[in-house]
Amino acid sequence: MVDGLGLRERKKLRTRRALIEAALHLFEEKGYEETTVAEIAAAADISTRTFFSYFASKEDVVFFDGQARVDEIIDMIARRRAGETVVELLLRVGELGMARTLAETDRLMELTPVRTRLIMSVPVLQARALRLLFDTQLRLAEALHRAYSEEIDLVEAAAAVGALVGAAKLATMACLNRGDPPERIWETVRRAIEIAVRGLQSVGAPPAGPGVLPPARGRRDPADDLSR
Repeated sequence: MVDGLGLRERKKLRTRRALIEAALHLFEEKGYEETTVAEIAAAADISTRTFFSYFASKEDVVFFDGQARVDEIIDMIARRRAGETVVELLLRVGELGMARTLAETDRLMELTPVRTRLIMSVPVLQARALRLLFDTQLRLAEALHRAYSEEIDLVEAAAAVGALVGAAKLATMACLNRGDPPERIWETVRRAIEIAVRGLQSVGAPPAGPGVLPPARGRRDPADDLSR
């Protein structure tokens, strides 16, 4: 948490946030291609050289929260709790993603629609987003398969990750297109995760025949915890 950081770390975090805010505002006002790194640095009251100690490019500012979060989730999967089922772990992963989003974007939440519009309208950002999405899901699927190698194969792991990520992503996009406020978005994403988790109960079960639903597995539905 920010309160537990030293003075130097807090200063770096404030500078990083200032860069993100300045960049997204400039991209919205001037256009992504028209905005220079020097202009972003000047708006954040730092030098261009200092900018590159935080981000390697303009693209990286837009995708400021990606790599660290993925690494944290992969570490969580690798350190799964004893006896934790695939569904229970994925539910915990989804909740962590939401918690980190809220913590990282407390003041940046209002800029989420801006970032989304940029990603959906700027070709270079669209390409980067798709590449990151597929690469991230593959990494998560491989990590999940390693963690449950005796229970699920890579295809099942990929399907489970795709269901969870897809539900959260599409729910977010639907909210943004509808013009929902940030706090409503997080509520909707939580509901989407619940729906996805309910559909993942058959992960690890023997394949059912055509037109046959897999039998109930007699296990507590962790999604029920979300609706309480």
